[in-house]
Amino acid sequence: MSALKSVREFVPLPGQEYATPVPPLHKLSIDLYDMNKTLFSDEEFEAISKPSVLISGGGIGGLTLALLLHKASIPFLVLERAKEIKPLGAAIVIGAPVSPLFKQLGIYDEFVQRGKYYNMFHMHNEDLEPVHIMDTRWLKEEVGYGEYVISRPELYDLLYNSIPQERVLLGKKVLSLTQNEFSVMAECSDNSSYHGDILVGADGAYSAVRQNLYKELKLKGKLPSSDDVSLPFSCVCLVGQTVPLDPEEFPQMKEELSQSHGVLGVSTKCSWVTLTTKQNTVCWAVIHFLDKHSAKRNESFRNSEWGPEAAEALVREVRVCKVPGGKDGKVLTLGEYIDKTPEHLISKVMLEEIVFYTWYRGRTVLLGDGKHMF
Repeated sequence: MSALKSVREFVPLPGQEYATPVPPLHKLSIDLYDMNKTLFSDEEFEAISKPSVLISGGGIGGLTLALLLHKASIPFLVLERAKEIKPLGAAIVIGAPVSPLFKQLGIYDEFVQRGKYYNMFHMHNEDLEPVHIMDTRWLKEEVGYGEYVISRPELYDLLYNSIPQERVLLGKKVLSLTQNEFSVMAECSDNSSYHGDILVGADGAYSAVRQNLYKELKLKGKLPSSDDVSLPFSCVCLVGQTVPLDPEEFPQMKEELSQSHGVLGVSTKCSWVTLTTKQNTVCWAVIHFLDKHSAKRNESFRNSEWGPEAAEALVREVRVCKVPGGKDGKVLTLGEYIDKTPEHLISKVMLEEIVFYTWYRGRTVLLGDGKHMF
């Protein structure tokens, strides 16, 4: 009996618990006849196999993870800082290698129903002369899945309504974290705190989870110098989505495939993209490339949330930019799409470009823009 080592006592973190953490060494049944063999009761095995997960950030990445955990019957809680759901953003092209994920999530049929099939992207110069065509028709034959264009609000709505909504708490901005060997605690701006076995930072480019994790690692001398930097940015992105358009006025809406076009600007220092959706809308995006002086002017607009702040000036600049898709070959401008886009659905955001080396430590892990930005 003297050879037996005592099981370490579980020391919980202070604060309000969402789910009681189960430390790996706390509920083990020891076989005294075979010291190399550890036995688990069914209840113990179930508890140890399914840790509770806190997800900081209820964007596309956070909700996708939440649905995966829900399908696996793993307890989770999403802490989203926004106080209400806002249908911001333009479109996402879901590539063929990613499409099977929606089968795994159990929402593939609805995803296909909401998305618009896509297999060709047309590039133009500023005068709308063809530059290049990216043809992806071969992917469906080779991979077994096609590619789809879906608006961010549609994808968000699909994910959000596929998980128990009581597991998504709004108005919960994570400010700090504390972790030990057995659990992790997230503290929010409203003075609430939540326990879990794992904390996932899916809270965007300016991730509070990453900042707290890096602060802890820096104090211990364990943060690589390459990660101890400010987020660099060289682009501003303006995005929006029109209201449903009249197919007679905009005949590209009649096409079965998503009409996807990109324009490489030179004189404007911008490039822009338009994509049609299943809902007869046009999702558009403008990327404005910054020089040293314009980057300094935009520094005050650096924001971790997508929103309409300070978008007006850039909107005025890009209204005259030409886009294809008009009736009888008429050349359209971005201004015509902007005029059909509700003002509160136009967002301006900084595009940071960085890949962090450190993406996990202890019971904390980073996901999506919290780990990298392109």
